[in-house]
Amino acid sequence: MSSTPAAVRPQPRTTQETEFFWTSGRDGRLRFQACASCRALIHPPRPVCRHCRGHDTQIREVSGRATLIGFTVNHRFPFPGLPTPFVVAQVAIEEDPRVRLTTNAVGCAPEDLRLGMRMEAVFEQAGEAWLPLFRPCAEQPPAAPLPADEPVRTTTAAPSRRFEERAVITGAGASRIGRRLMVPPLELTVEACEKAVADAGLTLDDIDGLSTYPGGGAYGGFAEGGVTALESALGIRPVWHNGAAETFGPGGSVIAAMLAVAGGLARHVLCFRTVWEATYAELVRQGKIPMPRPAGPDGWFKPFGAVSPAIMLAMNAQRHMHRYGTTRETLGRIALNQRANAALHPDAVYRDPLTLDDYLAARTVTTPFGLYDCDVPCDASVAVVVSAAETAPDLPKRPVRVEAVGTRVVERPEWDQASLTHEPQVLGQAAHLWTRTDLRPGDVDVALLYDGFTFNCLSWIEALGFCGIGEARDFLDGGKNIARDGTLPLNPHGGQLSHGRTHGMGLLHEAVLQLRGEAGARQVAGARTAVVSSGGLTPSGVLLLRTDE
Repeated sequence: MSSTPAAVRPQPRTTQETEFFWTSGRDGRLRFQACASCRALIHPPRPVCRHCRGHDTQIREVSGRATLIGFTVNHRFPFPGLPTPFVVAQVAIEEDPRVRLTTNAVGCAPEDLRLGMRMEAVFEQAGEAWLPLFRPCAEQPPAAPLPADEPVRTTTAAPSRRFEERAVITGAGASRIGRRLMVPPLELTVEACEKAVADAGLTLDDIDGLSTYPGGGAYGGFAEGGVTALESALGIRPVWHNGAAETFGPGGSVIAAMLAVAGGLARHVLCFRTVWEATYAELVRQGKIPMPRPAGPDGWFKPFGAVSPAIMLAMNAQRHMHRYGTTRETLGRIALNQRANAALHPDAVYRDPLTLDDYLAARTVTTPFGLYDCDVPCDASVAVVVSAAETAPDLPKRPVRVEAVGTRVVERPEWDQASLTHEPQVLGQAAHLWTRTDLRPGDVDVALLYDGFTFNCLSWIEALGFCGIGEARDFLDGGKNIARDGTLPLNPHGGQLSHGRTHGMGLLHEAVLQLRGEAGARQVAGARTAVVSSGGLTPSGVLLLRTDE
């Protein structure tokens, strides 16, 4: 009787630049690229030092000691060779704590791990690579404090002429939304786009630009084929088009469209975003779509089983709790708020009541996140029309104006090298927003903040200045401040946590409805100014919207 062989870890992919790192452990030594001029460690390897911009680099052996700066116990996401639950960790290298490694903590029980512990590297072979894992050192000095994040630096003077003034949002539309709709994603895209164009009082023949995120690459359930697919279906013949993932988050397509109309390249740009994750996963399960290649061998953290953004962001949440006293109940207030709001939205995926006890008792995904900290994969499409401001008087509905955008990147783009205590790619973009307007956080009537996870939302609340950094626990206590009648009505449609993961564009759609007074039972009274954040982890963006009085 034969037995199934035990799964083994996939070998990380190596390149000419990274081979030295992945094979370094053959002799039990940890090595990094280093700058010969300023002595900084450079990781991931690059041809230039980001600190002094020197080009003279070398390979340097280090002690292998590090400080434990984050860990999460993953219960949800399987990985070959790592039966769940297992610990994904982050450590700061002793010789240069600005350099961090995502790794696995080994050699002790998860409950014995503590932030600030001194760790040492041990190596596990995976094919021809040697993975650096870390275990607690035998002798433990007093726990080290978390490294400080780099300060957020941004300009302070608003530009004299802003491109935002030359663009308006004139139409918004959404397809049906649901779990496993089992319809082609392009069908949802066309449905949303036709609704948005009609909402703007236009026809498809008026559209002369197309813009989308992430474009036409191989994104599985995260795209329908991009501009290429939609143009093939509708025959719009645009004079300008854009489709890219390296932009200002999912809403980056809108900012790009604003630039196009402000620069005279187009007059009416149709922006769209489609997800079909639920149907895609079901088709994979049925064998009708090939199983996607395991994500493990790619990158600097996936070889250690960090295959979901949840795992990486969970460690940021852990550090926020450690530094500021945030609790799971703090995050729960966001989940409960979104569910209460979704009960008033007829299209929301989840509308059943949710209590704090329900939230706390839900199964663990990856500590400290439970089930209700995570958004709802679904099938849906959202579209908006961005028009040149001078066209607004000719259109039937009051336009939504863009007061300002925030787009600046101020931290490392790699997830495990960026901000420690907030979602990466949030702090800089939020600070940049307020340099482009005279309005302030107190002027915002309704907030549509990205909530792929509860902690995303908390990060944006603090970054945008609705409370101080580290003060979210008090601000969210009891949930009154973020209720529809609170000081900061938050995600009145239910957000991604309950309405469904429309990947940021659903937030913009809801903002348009709120500012027009068209949100029905969930309408925030007197909403004239809205802030809409788009994404995080990867470079993101944020928009401040308003309507004329």
